[in-house]
Amino acid sequence: MEQALNIDLEQEKKEILKRYRDLLKASRRRMEKGDKIQIRKAFELAVEAHKEMRRKSGEPYIYHPIAVAHICAEEIGLGTTSIICALLHDVVEDTDITLEEISGMFGEKVARIIDGLTKISGVFDQTSSLQAENFRKMLLTLSDDVRVILIKLADRLHNMRTLESMKREKQQKIASETLYLYAPLAHRLGLNAIKTELEDLGLRYTEPEVFESITQKLKDTEPERKKYIQKFIEPIKEILDEQGFNAKVFGRPKSVHSVWSKMKNKGVPFEEIYDLFAIRIITDSDIDNEKTDCWKIYSIITDFYHPSPDRLRDWISMPKANGYESLHTTVMGPDGKWVEVQIRSERMDEIAEKGYAAHWKYKGSLAENQLDDWIKKIRELLESPEENAMDFIDDFKLNLFAEEIFAFTPKGEMKTLPINSTALDFAFDIHTKVGEQCIGAKVNHKLVPLSYKLKSGDQVEVITSGKQTPKEDWLNYVVTARAKSKIKNALKEEKRKVAEMGKEILQRKLDHIKIELNNQVANELANFYKLPSSLELYFRTAKGSVDFRLLKEYAENRSKYSGKGQPRPEKSSLEELVTIARGKSDMLVLGENLQKIDYKLSSCCNPIPGDDVFGFITVGEGIKIHRTNCPNAIQLMSNYAYRIVKAKWTNQEMISFLAGVKLIGFDEVGIVNNITKIISNDMNVNMRSISFDSNDGTFEGTIMVFVHDTDHLTQLTENLKKVPGILNVYRIDSNQ
Repeated sequence: MEQALNIDLEQEKKEILKRYRDLLKASRRRMEKGDKIQIRKAFELAVEAHKEMRRKSGEPYIYHPIAVAHICAEEIGLGTTSIICALLHDVVEDTDITLEEISGMFGEKVARIIDGLTKISGVFDQTSSLQAENFRKMLLTLSDDVRVILIKLADRLHNMRTLESMKREKQQKIASETLYLYAPLAHRLGLNAIKTELEDLGLRYTEPEVFESITQKLKDTEPERKKYIQKFIEPIKEILDEQGFNAKVFGRPKSVHSVWSKMKNKGVPFEEIYDLFAIRIITDSDIDNEKTDCWKIYSIITDFYHPSPDRLRDWISMPKANGYESLHTTVMGPDGKWVEVQIRSERMDEIAEKGYAAHWKYKGSLAENQLDDWIKKIRELLESPEENAMDFIDDFKLNLFAEEIFAFTPKGEMKTLPINSTALDFAFDIHTKVGEQCIGAKVNHKLVPLSYKLKSGDQVEVITSGKQTPKEDWLNYVVTARAKSKIKNALKEEKRKVAEMGKEILQRKLDHIKIELNNQVANELANFYKLPSSLELYFRTAKGSVDFRLLKEYAENRSKYSGKGQPRPEKSSLEELVTIARGKSDMLVLGENLQKIDYKLSSCCNPIPGDDVFGFITVGEGIKIHRTNCPNAIQLMSNYAYRIVKAKWTNQEMISFLAGVKLIGFDEVGIVNNITKIISNDMNVNMRSISFDSNDGTFEGTIMVFVHDTDHLTQLTENLKKVPGILNVYRIDSNQ
């Protein structure tokens, strides 16, 4: 037995060394003298530190740091410092080695990055705000050293690649968090290849059936697609060679996640998604000629294939804020199919795939300056300490994936803002003071309100007044995280000033009943008036909405409120609910009589028996049951993991559940009659509502029906598909 174990350990040692050599090979391009020795030292320290540890899959733990370092070197293109930090990223947290020791061995910079990684690596399941605070800490380190985030993304990518050995609910939580935060972050840092893989892996674990189905369909249609791509690029390649261009022309399939997004957004099945690939043309041009060469290639393509005039995207003249540069056009290819063509240089392609790290090779590029601006904005956002961490994440998240517009100041200075930004966002982008005093703006010399949505190319002159102060409803007019944060801070400041006056008024009122106002009394009064804080008590006092006639009652029963301080936060009652709901089995069984706690089926996704579901614990409404593919599931699992409870259906008595069905087809005579006949007569299903809308010979219908479970619903949709004239039938959420 011992001998067998030795053989395994020997085999593992060989495997560890092989992986280390592969890492060195990947790092070779950026290595300088002495680097190899430092990497070897970090590798040996990591092997020693993690020697007793194993991953959930049973593999030696050291495989993980080596893999993260390999991703940093090979896929992001980072240098020696990052490789050392990746190898050691779990050492301080998981072993006895201290930051001081690492600083002594590898220097201050490595220690600082590892400190950043250690701060953000704890998995906080207990409360949402802790998890959000965790993410915020990560962004704080971003403004200090962007490598912390890049290594963290490599760490997350490897965890996603090896998620198979985790329990199902852990997979869902990690995958949801990845889709909610890490994929958008990779996108914002221009790491296109990593963003795409994180999205696909996220989908694989949040919606396994959808992922498998699309993957299989992409595989089945691949030969046909390859044939078409060949047909499209052959003549193009010929002309480019003739004209003396050194260019690569190839087809790139769209990712599973992007196909799924298109299916969802357009409400169409896989078979109706036509742009399953894009043609990419990469020209080997020097930096001075690359722009001209891309436009020349565009000219050649559009001479050969007709372009769609409204589908030209020029990110060469104005790169995206994450540094992305490319020329996109859609042309009519052979067999009457629209085909997207992306034209870029080798440099642009490397920045598009590897993002931030690739910028260092091209110092001084426009992309790098824009990224620096973005990091500066994050730093400003993080400097407002009172910002609620959850609000912060939601605001920040909005700006991660937003498409951009470009607007100009009267002097011609360009500002990059998310799409749907308003004149007020623009004002805050110029300066906080300008935003706070903004009363309106002139867009292209015409007067517009604060809420006016800007379009690319607008020239904006902000009009201010010294008497203006931010208002509560301004939060409805802005989309940028910066503007929201500044408005909230100004409103809080204003509230504080008003509260100061309220404090004086309250003190005078308490003097009458011989009570001195101090922190304890303020907390007791807040408790007495059922207010969340003493600040709110002072504020309402100033506004005249506190009933002082009740002060006598407070004075007489003061002992009842003393020592309690502020009202209990939501968390303590939640903890009780979580404990009751989870019970011993950690599984909520739906359909059984739950005496201790109520559950409701959530209206945002209308779950029915047979659906894959989870419970979300709320205060006041018991447990809300959601489908795991509910539009809100990713956010709930990512931000409130501790309030999620596993749930399954028991054998249900014949209870009816509401479900929505969408039908699309040709507007034939008697079709509605045929549909209702199948529903009511053949299947004994009750309808709650039915609506049809016809347009030039086609129709769309929505029917809300009561079914017993998913099998019952599937049978109904299959029967409806057989009705002559019906093209498609699929389930929808009731709120669609």
